This record gives sequence, structure tokens and C-alpha cells, in this order.
Amino acid sequence: MDTIALRATGTGLDVPTWEITEIVGRLPNSSNATLLARTAGSGLVVYKPERGEQPLWDFAHGTLAAREVLTYEVSEAAGFDLVPETVLIDGPFGRGSAQRFIEEDLEFDPVEMINSGDDALWPVAVLDLLINNADRKAGHVIAEVGTGDLYCIDHGVSFHDEPKLRTVLWAFSERLLPESILTAVASVQQALTDGLHARIATLLTEVEADATAERAAALLEIPVHPLPPTDRPPMPWPVW
Repeated sequence: MDTIALRATGTGLDVPTWEITEIVGRLPNSSNATLLARTAGSGLVVYKPERGEQPLWDFAHGTLAAREVLTYEVSEAAGFDLVPETVLIDGPFGRGSAQRFIEEDLEFDPVEMINSGDDALWPVAVLDLLINNADRKAGHVIAEVGTGDLYCIDHGVSFHDEPKLRTVLWAFSERLLPESILTAVASVQQALTDGLHARIATLLTEVEADATAERAAALLEIPVHPLPPTDRPPMPWPVW
């Protein structure tokens, strides 16, 4: 089967092209179809076909895979290196996202870092602000076996043009963004100008692309992590 060879135009990414050769199994505890797959020469990936998405009232059906891919591209534009490589492919169950599989360190518990607002989580918190993440659970922050590198996963409900931020990372509220993080946000703003805005508009909508640019500009103008909202639930459920 052939992959869809899609390049993230304007983001400067060297986007991999993967071909799924085998479905290994289904990952448990996922609301949408989430499959572990083997690729030709590139190891394991997490494959999320669009046809396996459960309908949501506030996100257009069939767009969650694109939102996963765009989150990776924003993370890379920022220089965060937080999201495993994620691309759109044409897999055995149709188009979907494929993300490099991270062997998770099951001994890692992010709760203390989350509750204390550990500086190591600043990139995660700000990535969520940029993409308007509606589902940052504690279990979406993982460490890789062997390296201990932090990654964040599961970004299908993001990039909405209306405020949707739901996160467990409110310990950062009212804190000034560090200079290194502001530099990262400025890099995203530049990437949007250079083609990332068009990329979001193509995969999602012009309105959602404009909202992403507005969020980046707002963070640079007022570089403070916001307080939790009072007009809607500020945290996802379940939190893990």
C-alpha cells in the first residue's frame, strides 16, 4: 500500500514517509481507534485512522488525525521536540495519523511535576496554549524507557477557534513565561508567517489558522500563563 506523501510546507520539517506493513494490535483505553502498527524499516507507529474517530459535537468529524499532525508541526516549529514524529498516511483502514511509537517508562509518574509546576513542563504547558488543547491529561505526559526523555501525546482535540483549554497544568497560572519559551513562541509565529498558517488552513480551516496566530501573538504581548476559566470546566475528565 502507498503512503500519502505530505510535506509540511513552510515548517522546515523533513517529514518522514511511512508504509504500514502490519497491524500489531489495538491500544486499550482509547475512545477512538488507536492501533499499533509496524512500518517498513521504521519500527512501530501508533496509527489512528480517521474512520475510527468517534463523532464529537464541537470538532468536525474526520479531522482529529490532522490535529495530531499539526500539533507535532507546531512543537517542531517551537523547537520543543515534545511530540513524537507524526504524519498523515494512507493506511490499511484509510487516511489517518501515524506517530512514532514511544516505549513508555511505566515507572514514571508525572503527578509531582504537574502539581508543582516543574519548569521541565513549561514547553508542554505553552504548547497546549498555542494549540488550544482541550484534553491535557496527566497520562498524556510520558517518559521514554532508557532515555527518560519527556514526550506528550494525544492531541486530537486541539486547534479549535473557540477557547477550549482543558488541562492539568494550571500550576503555571499567573507565572511569567521564561525567555526561552518566549523565543519558542516567536519561532512559531514566524513559522505561521512562512507557511504553517496556510498548512493549518488547508488541513483544518482558515478560522482555526487565524485563531492559532492570534494565540501566539497574545502570548508574546502578555507573556503570562492564564488563570483557569470559570465559565467552563478547566480540567479534562478523567484527569489521567
